[in-house]
Amino acid sequence: MAMNEKSEKKKLSILRILREPEQPLSGSAINAQLHERGHDMSERTVRFYLLAMDKDGLTENCGKRGRKITELGLKELSEAPVFDKLGLIAAKIDQKTYDMNFDLDTKSGTVIINISLIDRDDIARAIPLMQRVFAAGYAMGTLMNVYLPGQRIGNVNIPSHFIGIGTVCSVTLNGILLSHGIPTVSRFGGLLEIQGGMPARFTELIHYEGTTLDPLEIFIKSGMTDYTGATETGNGLIGAGFREIPAGSRNHVIELAKRLENVGLGGFLAVGWPGQPLFDIPVSEGRLGAVVIGGLNPVAILEEQGIKTRSKALAAMADYDSLFIYDELESRVSGLIL
Repeated sequence: MAMNEKSEKKKLSILRILREPEQPLSGSAINAQLHERGHDMSERTVRFYLLAMDKDGLTENCGKRGRKITELGLKELSEAPVFDKLGLIAAKIDQKTYDMNFDLDTKSGTVIINISLIDRDDIARAIPLMQRVFAAGYAMGTLMNVYLPGQRIGNVNIPSHFIGIGTVCSVTLNGILLSHGIPTVSRFGGLLEIQGGMPARFTELIHYEGTTLDPLEIFIKSGMTDYTGATETGNGLIGAGFREIPAGSRNHVIELAKRLENVGLGGFLAVGWPGQPLFDIPVSEGRLGAVVIGGLNPVAILEEQGIKTRSKALAAMADYDSLFIYDELESRVSGLIL
């Protein structure tokens, strides 16, 4: 039994690696990533597992290009024991932070995006609502993208009769800070109360290490947000993340935050002081707290207004040059779907 459980964990580890890229991976590339994640497996053993998973329909052999995960493989991952998936979001945050390569100096490279699916029949009503969240400053910057049925972004396929909305994920800030020598710890995703147009306090928190789902996805589907109030009266509840960064980096972070706003990637709501609580959230010794805006915020207001969505946080990488300013959304969509 112990051997079976061990084999099952190795199989799931391989499937998780294949889930991330948008192209097939070779056996040697899979083996290298397994070693990076602490799994001691030979290339021969990896080939054995891949052959078995090909036979079970979990992976597909793409010849010299390598293997890719199938829909059945994705289903297998979704049905994995819940304990095996704890910390999955935290690990995904770290991996995406490492993978992105946006360069603030050249304004080029990739950023992390979330993908939300909206029924084509609802898109006309959805556009002004999403734009309202951007205009109020409760979105991760001012940039976004649109995807058509049949397109694939990361592991998300845009189905027939749906439009894909790409919003910049707040984890993009982690990657940019890291590229400037500032490591970031993502601690919580939460609901931040807005009073008089200003952030006041967190009302709910979910630790990234203790969840199998993105916290904001949970809050959105639970009907716990209030972007309608936040954008109309300045009083409501929005999604936000709590980060910790080295205490000595405060001035550098504030400088970077200003530069990020200038390129449409602003997302910092508040930066605390070393060793001091921020919105009553204590921070670790030698660090300071920072609150960042939730990337899915523009889509959350749609659920409040009865427009159903399906969202996937940390869905894919997108070239910065492919994004456009939110006030162009209506013209972009009209040009695509008419």
